Amino acid sequence: MEITEVRVSLRDEERLKAFANVTFDNCFVVRSLKVIEGPKGLFISMPSRRMKDGTHRDMAHPINTEMRARLEKVVLEAYQKELKGSGRNTQGGEPKERQ
Repeated sequence: MEITEVRVSLRDEERLKAFANVTFDNCFVVRSLKVIEGPKGLFISMPSRRMKDGTHRDMAHPINTEMRARLEKVVLEAYQKELKGSGRNTQGGEPKERQ
């Protein structure tokens, strides 16, 4: 499965840095991934829905760690590119690695 397009929409919130839409194989799109600033750096959050019991459930997500890592790398690279193109302060440049 190839990631063929990533579109990033920047946000000016404390933790929420951007929304992203990711297209796979030019034929399937997942919308509303979030770029979040956490205590250990940037990470992506998959689109989710609030359930009746107040918990959140991912609506779409990778089923293995390799795909999650690949998706996170591509989305965070697109985020950094969009951030630099917008002229906004990157607050230290490259995303920090999560541990």
